[in-house]
Order: sequence, then C-alpha cells, then structure tokens
Amino acid sequence: MKTIHIIIILILVVAVAVVITTMTDSSTYSDFGEASAKPGKELHIIGKLNKEKPIEYDAQKNANQFSFYMVDEKGIEKMVIYNNAKPQDFEKSEKVVIIGSMKGDQFFAKSLLLKCPSKYNDKKAPSKFGSKKFS
Repeated sequence: MKTIHIIIILILVVAVAVVITTMTDSSTYSDFGEASAKPGKELHIIGKLNKEKPIEYDAQKNANQFSFYMVDEKGIEKMVIYNNAKPQDFEKSEKVVIIGSMKGDQFFAKSLLLKCPSKYNDKKAPSKFGSKKFS
C-alpha cells in the first residue's frame, strides 16, 4: 500500500470514531421514569410546574437553593432541586425543561429552560382585514 492510502484510511477511521462518539453523547428528552432507572445519567426532561405544591426559595437563607415539584409528560411527579437562584417569572412558565440527573427520589437540575406564555397569543384575532376587496 502506498502512504497516501494509509493516511486516507486513518482519516476515515478517525471520522467514523468522531461520528459515533457524538451520537452516543447526544442527550434526548426523557421522563422521570427513565431518569429513576438510570440514576446519575444526565437527561433532559420536559414538564409542567405543579403549582399546588410549594416552591421553596429563601434568598436570605440560601440564595443558591431552589426547589419545586414538576410533572413530566407521562404524569410522573418529582421534586426538582436546582442549586442556583430562582428564575424571574418562574411561576408564569407554561413548560419547564430541566437538565440534570436523579439522585434517590429527587432530580438535581444543572440548568433550567423556561417556556413562558407568549404575549402574542391570539386573544383578539381580527376576523376580517377591512371591508375593501382586493382584485
């Protein structure tokens, strides 16, 4: 074999290894059931804040400790602990995406993403755009 053939084969092997590595490390959305089955594994979970249960945050006691209850898309509820400050307008969020892992019966979030209600909702969508007809 020529040297160029060996170099091309090595480049292809490295490229395949990079593709396989990135595919196995990519996170997908999950639920609390899977997170409980895989404690310690970092997962993304989409859910809604349970507004009937307490949101615990005391900035004077510990500004970097925030906990709340969240229900995932399959209806499983868990306590989420986030070691950071409570996001502004957290209670108004429609959906919450948490990124972290389960430890025991609690989910420890490394980061939070909030989907807040849009101020552009169709509250009063016009039924007609004027009385003129365009031809």
